[in-house]
Amino acid sequence: MGPVLDTRSLNRATLARQLLLRRAALSAEDAVAHLLGLQAQNVKPPYFQLHARLAGFRPAALAELMESRKVVRMVTMRSTIHTHTAHDALTLRPLVQAARDREVNAFRKGLVGVDLERLGELARAFVEVEPRTMGEIREELLVYWPDADPQSLSVAARCRLPLVQVTPRGVWGLSGQVRLTTLQQWTGRSPDEGPPAHAVDEVVLRYLGAFGPASVKDMQTWAGLTRLREAFERLRPRLAVFRDENGAELFDLPDAPRPDADTPAPPRFLPEFDNLLLSHADRTRVIAPEVRGRTWTGNQAHRTLLVDGFVAGLWRWEGESLTVELFGKTSKGEKELIVAEGERLVAEMTETGGAAGSVRFGSIHG
Repeated sequence: MGPVLDTRSLNRATLARQLLLRRAALSAEDAVAHLLGLQAQNVKPPYFQLHARLAGFRPAALAELMESRKVVRMVTMRSTIHTHTAHDALTLRPLVQAARDREVNAFRKGLVGVDLERLGELARAFVEVEPRTMGEIREELLVYWPDADPQSLSVAARCRLPLVQVTPRGVWGLSGQVRLTTLQQWTGRSPDEGPPAHAVDEVVLRYLGAFGPASVKDMQTWAGLTRLREAFERLRPRLAVFRDENGAELFDLPDAPRPDADTPAPPRFLPEFDNLLLSHADRTRVIAPEVRGRTWTGNQAHRTLLVDGFVAGLWRWEGESLTVELFGKTSKGEKELIVAEGERLVAEMTETGGAAGSVRFGSIHG
């Protein structure tokens, strides 16, 4: 039985790993690598994620990495789009490939008579001539299997191949359709054939470095995978072991930061789908039970505000005005810190710079 870490201790440890206790003096590329990628269903969230975590971050830093192909947007963990370094894309995609293959099985009724190996070869050849939209990929595959379900064909192509969204998609300030080619074609590098044990173990260690202390279920939630217990057991002699207040076993890197529970945690504005809120089976380390469910409306995630390390409100940004909706009472001093952080965000994420009074408190739905 390891020592017990209470909720605030877990909160501060996780915030330290996530670079949210104090902004880090890291490059954007190094931060994307440290965090094992940034959730990126939408274009702008990765930029806001880095702004909350890095000293002196400006959108151009990540945009330049996108355009130089040092980072890419592709489907990896949890079958969602992430922004990864090219190196991590090559490492992580094979790790989750088995899950993507199972995803295809869910569409098998629409793929009767379809040779998935041939589908992958045809789709690869098609997108490597030039980047294609998903609609174009679907229409190309329908030529070979006209009786198949069109959506199932496109899902199969997305799951079978490591497809990346090419620029200008994903570049701050630019727009463009989602066009896809293979990771190999876009970066000039080939992914590994599969995830050998040492590669899985390395990802476990890196996950703990970015999200720990964590349970096996926590990492499985982050990765969208099962059967990771074996890797944790191989690594157990190298790891520190704790328990949470409910008795769940937590693993951690022995030398990773675990700040005192009373360590100050400044306000931070997080975008929708920030991995801080999505990468643990038990999310009470950042989302108190009483506010659970308030960060979503239907299937739409809201942008969240951390106060004292926990989700304490939502925010909306329109033009150069930022509206903050708080869930509960907040002291005058905390409100002043929230305003200062909000004005910093507006100033540093716009070309014109922010101005005093650009932050107001109210309802984001009003």
